[in-house]
Amino acid sequence: MDKNMKTPPVVSAQEWEAARQHLLVKEKALTHARDELAAERRRMPWQAVEKAYEFDGPKGNASLLDLFDGRRQLIVYRAFFEPGVYGWPEQACRGCSFVADQVAHLAHLNARDTTLVFASRAPQKDIDRLRARMDWKMPWYSIGDSFDIDFGVDEWHGTNAFIRDGDKIFRTYFINSRGDEQMGSTWNYLDITALGRQEKWEDSPAGYPQTEPYKWWNWHDNYAAGASPDPKWVEVSDAGEAAFRKREAEAKV
Repeated sequence: MDKNMKTPPVVSAQEWEAARQHLLVKEKALTHARDELAAERRRMPWQAVEKAYEFDGPKGNASLLDLFDGRRQLIVYRAFFEPGVYGWPEQACRGCSFVADQVAHLAHLNARDTTLVFASRAPQKDIDRLRARMDWKMPWYSIGDSFDIDFGVDEWHGTNAFIRDGDKIFRTYFINSRGDEQMGSTWNYLDITALGRQEKWEDSPAGYPQTEPYKWWNWHDNYAAGASPDPKWVEVSDAGEAAFRKREAEAKV
């Protein structure tokens, strides 16, 4: 270890636990504040998308509606992979590639009726080559018009969230700059959507879809459209949650 590093003191197990408990109070406050912010985000006004946008994808020409892939919500990350970007044509932007490397398995987002896609100005043939080389699984489309300009991602990366009501599309949220660095986790993606995690503990507007927490979770290769929660998993998760709540209550006595 570098002798010039000013490291924290070395303490006993009891002192270490006391320090952890002191910090835990602030960490829980931060978690609750994050939940409150997500609740406020779910009450953001919606912006109607009137223009018909065009993309090129693995199956040819696609509209913004097509990018939903039949699901209710859509998240679009604008990744810089195109002529003029450092790394072209072998690689995409290093920062955007960093984001792509962190994306969790898409099946969990899909189970919450949400689709995640990346979009760039590179031709589809180059995108296909890059995805195969980097082993990225997310759908990745070529932008064919002013989508990036209209939604704040023409000169910088950013993530837009949309929701649809039938064929009507609405923009519900946008995050960029350092807000993008946390993206990748299923939870962080769901927290920026209009419907959130869709679990009953969340503070959401009346009528929003919500299910019991934990119960909808599944192995990524075992989701089935409309499938009921696995009875054994419900039993196991109920027991685990009850034990956790009991331990928390005893700790407060």
